[in-house]
Amino acid sequence: MLMDLGLPSSFAAANGTTYQKIAEYYRLKHGSLSQLVDWMKREWQISPAQLKNSELHRLIVELDFPLVCTTIYDSNLEMSYETFGRPFTRTTSAKDMATAPAGKTQIVKYHGDFSDPDTLVLTESHYVERLSFDAPLDIKFRSDAFASTLQFIGYSMSDLNIRFLLHHLWSTWRRTELDRHRPPLFLFMHEPTEVQVHVLKRWGVTVLNGDGESSGASLAQFLERLLERRNPDAGGSIFCRSAEPL
Repeated sequence: MLMDLGLPSSFAAANGTTYQKIAEYYRLKHGSLSQLVDWMKREWQISPAQLKNSELHRLIVELDFPLVCTTIYDSNLEMSYETFGRPFTRTTSAKDMATAPAGKTQIVKYHGDFSDPDTLVLTESHYVERLSFDAPLDIKFRSDAFASTLQFIGYSMSDLNIRFLLHHLWSTWRRTELDRHRPPLFLFMHEPTEVQVHVLKRWGVTVLNGDGESSGASLAQFLERLLERRNPDAGGSIFCRSAEPL
């Protein structure tokens, strides 16, 4: 975006500017995000062969969660399910929610999908607008998180929308005075800090730390252990920020 806007690569760090602000400026300058979306679609495309060799993608598919919610825009996760022969349905809108077939993993694109650029949550305005949490996918996520065990992977909790939503979920349970019955929430991190652990614990999120040499290795080990110990009759959901390490 900085290159297209004629700004130096150091602009964001030097001025304390977030990518959301830069995306906002990009949209104002170009009139739309179409050029950026076309670039991301080209650059972020991964072949089925690469996905087939990805241990992380294989494990996510084999764990067979009924619900996978992700903030990534590309279709690599869906391609993984196709590559490993598992049925799924993609949800990006209220229509998808209403027509989702039973018995298939539901992949919810919480921040939109390249197939419909208008659904993308990318600019600062997009994030601010989502803070009201009254969009269909927000309502769905609140409902799913309220009643199900949720496991976050590949996620740093830097997303303001998700942090706000977790706080809202925690406060809602507290008001019921039945929060002891709240389903557990887990977050896997390779090297969590003491600050992250304690702040998330306040919101009812248990941080699980890895012991591998890298974030990718730690995550693969964690998912492998989860696969070995899973209860095939238990439900649950997983929230994938990304599954980038291939």
